[in-house]
Amino acid sequence: MKKELKLTDILVTIVIAIAFGIVYILWGTVYYAVQPLGLHLDQLLYGMWFIAGTVAYFIIRKPGVALLAEIAAASGEFLLGSPWGLTVLLSGVVQGLFAELVFMAFRYKRFDLKVAALAASASCVGSLLVDALNGQIAELAPWNLALYLLARFAGSIFFAGVLAYYLAEVLEDTGVTNLVRPLSTEDFTDMD
Repeated sequence: MKKELKLTDILVTIVIAIAFGIVYILWGTVYYAVQPLGLHLDQLLYGMWFIAGTVAYFIIRKPGVALLAEIAAASGEFLLGSPWGLTVLLSGVVQGLFAELVFMAFRYKRFDLKVAALAASASCVGSLLVDALNGQIAELAPWNLALYLLARFAGSIFFAGVLAYYLAEVLEDTGVTNLVRPLSTEDFTDMD
């Protein structure tokens, strides 16, 4: 199987990303609705903003897809009027890059739940770096920071790890992924 991206891979990734860009902008409403409840419950929902990269990677299974998907999804979210403005683009780049590093560490050959959870956790770390650069977590008391981190990581693993993995599995079971990723090595050879 050739690992470089073809035009089809890029277009499918962008379609996935645009769909998640719409989800991202709608998800902001849910995120803000939960914020007044306190205890960083909103952070449990934060992982949804990392899902595009993981889903796209598990469907396309090629290097660069997670980064491209997160950048495209963040761009779509920005164009739809994200309340975070241009910061959403920086976040998309960092979150996609951190997920991509996990897939790279496994040489783009592992497509299991563990890798999805690790990529989600890596995206979470990237998001926390952006938050730290923006001064959003510097003044939290230690107990509050611990709660913040625990909720963010748990939500990330659930949404961008577990949910992304099973969403890709469901799409694979329907046969949709065969349009971009044939089942056998021979199928790939025939396409190239």
